[in-house]
Formats: sequence, C-alpha cells, structure tokens
Amino acid sequence: MPRKFGELAFTPNVQAAQTQRGSRETYERYIANGPANDVITPRLENLIQELDGMYLGTVSSNGYPYIQFRGGPPGFLKILDEKTLGFADFSGNVQYITVGNLMGEAKAFLFLMDYRHQARVKLWGHAWFVEDDAELIERLRLPNYPAKVERAILFHVDAVSENCSQHIPVRYSQHEVDAMIAPLHARIAELEQQLSTAR
Repeated sequence: MPRKFGELAFTPNVQAAQTQRGSRETYERYIANGPANDVITPRLENLIQELDGMYLGTVSSNGYPYIQFRGGPPGFLKILDEKTLGFADFSGNVQYITVGNLMGEAKAFLFLMDYRHQARVKLWGHAWFVEDDAELIERLRLPNYPAKVERAILFHVDAVSENCSQHIPVRYSQHEVDAMIAPLHARIAELEQQLSTAR
C-alpha cells in the first residue's frame, strides 16, 4: 500500500469509517511499511505513453469537484520529470471551468484508465496552467495534430496508487481495432485477388 496515497486519502473521516468497518488496522500496517509511491516509475511511464485519454479532477471555489476528460493521440500526456506531467490544453467550449478552478485551488487529481490491459492509476497532486511560455507550450504540442493549443497544464505528483483490475471492462480504441483487423483485410484482399485471377 503506497504511503503517500494513504496520507492524502485517509482523512480523519475516512479513518473513522475504516475503524467502524474493521479495516483501519490493516491499512495502518500497510501504510507504515509501504513505499512512498510519489514519483513516476518506469512502469507508470509506459502506461502514460500509451494513453489517449485521462480524467482531470479539480476543485471549485464552492467546494465541488469537477471532472473533465482530456484526450489526444497516444503521448499527449508528457512526462517532464519524475514528479511532473504536462499536456497541451486545446481549445474547447470556452467555459474555462478547469482554468478558473486552478486559479483558486491547485489541488488536483488524475485518473488514468487503460481499458485494454484493465489497469487504472490514481494520481494526487497540484496542477497549474501556463499561458505565456511559448517554449513550454511548443514542448507539449503534438506534431501533426490540428487542434489549437491555448495553454499548458502541468501536474506535480504528490501520490500514486494503482488499483486492482476488478470490474474494469476490456475495451479497445478505434486505432487498436484497426491495427488488429488490418492483417485480416490484407488477407481478404489477397484471397479476392487469387479468386479473380483463377477466373
């Protein structure tokens, strides 16, 4: 059990709920002996490089959480160092809820899902946006991706927790499906050519 995750997620209310339901002692032991899990490991790096989407959580000034899907081609979420992730923030519906939330509260959350391999990773941290750093924005820009970049969003990792794969459905992206059926299409075309030649 990751230590930093427990320190952030197991608030006094959560600890009370665990105590009432009999799991507090177990989690205390796990956290006391667990690794910090507050950096981007090579395993996590591999998952991040394959992602084409994620969920970003921020907190509004009235205390409500706000979750937004962010996506792009695999590799859109970039690793800047062992504690920092970043991505290009594309033009959208111009509501600017995430931007507004980050102006008041930097606490943020990333929820990473890899449906194909039934893996999910939670990252607690702090996020901020940068609009006046052309070099950084260029570093996060995706080659040959036409969306307009409005700003960079950076995320400092405070804690990482990987969940079990239970109940995660296996799903494939269109890109993955296309790659899987490409050999079948090629074989069909080959057989059709042979059939045409035989006639």
